[in-house]
Amino acid sequence: MINFKENLILENDRVLLRPLEESDFHELLKFSTNEPELWTFSLMQATNAEELRNYIDTAIQNRQSELEYPFIVYDKLSGTFAGTTRFYSIQEKDKCLSIGYTWYGKAFQGTGLNKAVKYLLLQFTFETIGYERIEFRTDAENKKSIAALKSIGATEEGKLRSNGVKPDGSRRDSVVLSILRTEWSEIKTNQLAAYENNFNQ
Repeated sequence: MINFKENLILENDRVLLRPLEESDFHELLKFSTNEPELWTFSLMQATNAEELRNYIDTAIQNRQSELEYPFIVYDKLSGTFAGTTRFYSIQEKDKCLSIGYTWYGKAFQGTGLNKAVKYLLLQFTFETIGYERIEFRTDAENKKSIAALKSIGATEEGKLRSNGVKPDGSRRDSVVLSILRTEWSEIKTNQLAAYENNFNQ
């Protein structure tokens, strides 16, 4: 199970994940100020300083309530913070959780960073805490995110119709994808190869 009181560090040659902290506001503010389009498909916005503060505070409060475990993402290649991700919808009894609230600054997209991050999260979930299923949900219109999840081995299961409210008040359809522990061994081999190839380019 996840120990919410532990300051969990996940790390490989490319990336370091550590718990999100209040002080990270200053590291992430540049993305809210300069790249508001990052939250086009997000149900929770962080397009300005006030929204970002609320985004971080809510994530930290949810960790304290043992509902979510948020991370800040540090890209070792550039030596800078790149974005955030988290575990949420954690179901200890059923050994299932979701990975989401994942975003990176535009300069980090398409660099292999996401595969390195997902590898660490998948490895921890399946190998360290022994969960059986990881779920991902994304806006049905976010084709880039869906393609990225499929590229790491996630299987598209279907669509949840009108299951969320967008910031503009319109309804959102969400695509559900997943990876099972029984699939991890094969995916791990493919994931690691893809990560190493990208990192060594």
